[in-house]
Amino acid sequence: MASNPTSNDLLFRLAAERTRRALNYTVIAQSADEVQDVQNAPSVSMGPYLIASDKTDLLTSLSVYSQRGNSRDQIRLLFMNAIALGIWRAMGKQSRLVGAEHRPPHTALLTFGVPFSE
Repeated sequence: MASNPTSNDLLFRLAAERTRRALNYTVIAQSADEVQDVQNAPSVSMGPYLIASDKTDLLTSLSVYSQRGNSRDQIRLLFMNAIALGIWRAMGKQSRLVGAEHRPPHTALLTFGVPFSE
């Protein structure tokens, strides 16, 4: 970067930072083998985990969407906001990250938690 940044340099840096902040959902891919274990479904495993860990207050802020993938390695895609991803990791679940989105695609279905809001 130049020693004397221009206003355009600043504009591009700020735009890049805003773009990173706007990616609210992490995309996790699950393989066919992972999907066969029912405990890898957030709708099945997250509720009992939150109850057992006395963190049910997080239910009003976590958001998980699901969409069918298109290959054996990515048979299910999970779109998790930061709170849901933190819970998923605390549960010791696999997190094969394959992307990030501002919000889930319209074809994804709410799997667990509350709908996204802006």
